[in-house]
Amino acid sequence: MDPISELISILKKFPGLGSKSAKRIVYYLLQQNNKELEKIGKAVANLKINLKLCSLCGNISERDPCKICSDPLRDKKTLCIVEDLESLSAFEEAGIYNGLYHVLGNKISPLNGQDLNDDSIEFLLKHIKLLKPDEIIIATSPKIEGDMTYYTLLDILKAVRTKKISRLAFGLPMGGSIEFADRITLHMALEARRQIE
Repeated sequence: MDPISELISILKKFPGLGSKSAKRIVYYLLQQNNKELEKIGKAVANLKINLKLCSLCGNISERDPCKICSDPLRDKKTLCIVEDLESLSAFEEAGIYNGLYHVLGNKISPLNGQDLNDDSIEFLLKHIKLLKPDEIIIATSPKIEGDMTYYTLLDILKAVRTKKISRLAFGLPMGGSIEFADRITLHMALEARRQIE
């Protein structure tokens, strides 16, 4: 296989990249000078070498504990359980949450052979025991896998003493129109409604 086809086939494995996007990236790289290509290659090669898994929350960082867990200004009484690093990143980029996180690192997806293994559950319970949070927020995706993970976490958290366990509300997006919403979105919006005081 020639180098161009080989790189295209590798890039197509990336989430969200199809053949056209992979080709576009490869042709962009071909236009770069060797120094720039070496810089990109070195950054990719060193990606996992320079990062550590946070021993408290499962986040990836240059240090352990990560900068979120070691930040004295974070709300240590609220713990948000997320499925993966992308979810944690989305919360941080939005700047709407100031508590701590716990990254599960996986979710329940029987079709993909994924499950919450004993080590993952033990790691979560150890984190909760250490923090003793007042509120645990379960932030799983609004998909079948997210629901399965949510209900499994509820079973696991029955033994945990905390004042409040909550889940993200799902429903209509801001700026969206009701007539374009699908049945599931409308159902979730209706279920997540709040009383007006």
